[in-house]
Amino acid sequence: MKQWRKRNDALGTVNRGDPCESGLCTLCTSDCKGKCETWLSSLMGRKLLYPLHFGETTSGSASVTAEGAGYHALRIQGHAYGAEGLPEGLSNDPDDCIFPNVSIETSFGTETETKCRVPIMTGALGSTFIAEKYWNSFAVGAAICGFPIVIGENVVGVDRNSVLDNGTISSAPELERRIDIFQRYYDGYGGIIIQMNVEDSRNGVARYLAEKYCDDVIIELKWGQGAKDIGGEIQVSDLQYARFLNERGYVVDPDPFNQLSVASFENKSLTSFARHSRLGATGILSSDELRERFSESVRELRELGFKRITLKTGAYGMEALALAIKCASENNLDLLTVDGAGGGTGMSPWNMMEQWGIPSLQLHAKTWEYCNMLEKNGITVPDISLAGGFAREDHIFKALALCSPYAKLVCMGRAPMIPGFLGSNIEGVFKPDKKAELFGQWEKLPATVRENGTSPEEIFAGWEAVKAKVGTEEMDAIPFGAIALYGYVDKLSCGLQQFMAGARKFSTPSIHRSDIMAANLETAEVTGIPYLTDAQNDLAKTILLS
Repeated sequence: MKQWRKRNDALGTVNRGDPCESGLCTLCTSDCKGKCETWLSSLMGRKLLYPLHFGETTSGSASVTAEGAGYHALRIQGHAYGAEGLPEGLSNDPDDCIFPNVSIETSFGTETETKCRVPIMTGALGSTFIAEKYWNSFAVGAAICGFPIVIGENVVGVDRNSVLDNGTISSAPELERRIDIFQRYYDGYGGIIIQMNVEDSRNGVARYLAEKYCDDVIIELKWGQGAKDIGGEIQVSDLQYARFLNERGYVVDPDPFNQLSVASFENKSLTSFARHSRLGATGILSSDELRERFSESVRELRELGFKRITLKTGAYGMEALALAIKCASENNLDLLTVDGAGGGTGMSPWNMMEQWGIPSLQLHAKTWEYCNMLEKNGITVPDISLAGGFAREDHIFKALALCSPYAKLVCMGRAPMIPGFLGSNIEGVFKPDKKAELFGQWEKLPATVRENGTSPEEIFAGWEAVKAKVGTEEMDAIPFGAIALYGYVDKLSCGLQQFMAGARKFSTPSIHRSDIMAANLETAEVTGIPYLTDAQNDLAKTILLS
C-alpha cells in the first residue's frame, strides 16, 4: 500500500493524522488545529501555492516517480507554443495570454443552464450532524464563490421539527433553513441541489419542494456513493431520538424499543444507535426494468415542475456505471455525478470504505470510454461531475482532462468542509458569547493560526475580497467559515489558472485528454492516457525528420 507524504517542508504543511491521496487525513476532525494543505489554504489563499520564505530558500520536488494506478500517477502536460480557448475579447498576444485571464467558469445542464464561477461542487451534505452544524459556512461560502452545493439525503426525515401528515411532509424547517441561507447570497452562479433517496421519496419531499421552490432548486436522484454501498447512516446518542427515527420509518440498529437494547443503553455499555436508509431498486430484477422505472421517476419529477434533475451514482461495477450514463442520457438529465472509491463520508463502515468498489481513477477512465462510445454512435452524452478523493487544483485539472470534454465539474466532499470547521473555531474565539451557537471548539487561537495574524482581517486572506462583494455592513452576518472557504477556493482557482495557462488552455472547455500523461505503464493501460515518453512521440519524430 502506498504511503502518502505526511509533511511538506516546502509549503510548511503537516498532517495531524494519516494522510490519504487527497492530502487530507483519513480522519478529519472538526476541532483540528492544523495544518494540512487544505486547512492552511483556508487562511492563506493563493499564497500557499508557493514555498515558504521567498528570498531565503530554494526548493525542489521529490515527486518524479509514481507507483500504482491513481490520479497521483497522472502528470500535467505543458506546451511550448499556442493558446487555445481564449475568452471573448482576448487575443493571442502575450499581454492577453496571462494566467489571470484564464477563464475557469463552467456550466452544465440541458434545457436550463447552471453557470459556475469555478468548476467544482460540494458532495452531499445531508443528515449528518456535522453538515447541519456548519451548514451556514458551507452554504454562504458556496453562494459567494459561485459553485453548487448539495443538500444530502434524509434532511427532512431526521428533523424533529418537520411535520408529516399521513406520511407526507407538510413542514420541513431544517430543509428550508438550508435553502434560504444559500439563496440569500446566490447571485446567479452555482445552485442548490437537493438529493432524494428511498425515504425522501416516500415522505413526499419532491412534492413539498415543488410547491415551495421548484425552479430555484435542482433535484438529485441518488443511486449510491463512493464511500459505501448501503444506505445513508448517522449515529444518535439519545434514546428518544432513536425511537423517533424508528417511528419515522428508518432502520435503527440496535432496535431502540428492544428491552435488551434499552438496558444496555441505561448501563452505558451501549452509547449510540445507528440510523440506516434503505437500499433502492431492490424489487427490480433486470437492467431494462431499472431503466423503465428510472424514466418513470424522472417523468414524475418533471410533472411536478422540476426543470433540472441530476443523478448521483457510486463506485459500483461497469454495468451500473453504463446504466447510470445511459439513464442520464435517455432522460436528458442535467448532470451525472460519478463517485469513485477513495472519497469521503460523514459516516460509513470503515472497512467498507477501504475494501468495496471501484477506485476513482479506474471508474472515471471507464466513464470517459462509455461516454465516448455514446458520442460516436450519435447518442447525447450527459454532462459529468467526477467525485472521489479530490482536494487540490491539480486534482481538478487532471479529472477534467481525463474525462474531457464530458466532465464539467469536480465534486469535492470533505475538503470544502475544512474551512467551515476552521472558520467556526476562529469565530468562536472572537465571539465567545456565540461560541456554542457557532459550534466553536477552541478557547484561544492556536499558534498555527497566530502565525497568520491576531485579528480576523489579518488571519483570513479572503477577508477584503468577501467584504468587497457583500458590503461592509453585511460582513457581520458572514460566517468566518464562509470567508475561510473563499480563501480555499481562491487558492484552487489561482492554481488551476496557472496549470491551464501552462497547458495553453485559457478556458475550461479547451482542456483535453492530451493535456495529461501517465507516469507509469500501469496507469497508461488503465486510462488510455499515453505514457510520458509516448505522449507526442510521433509529433517529435516528425519534427526531427522534417
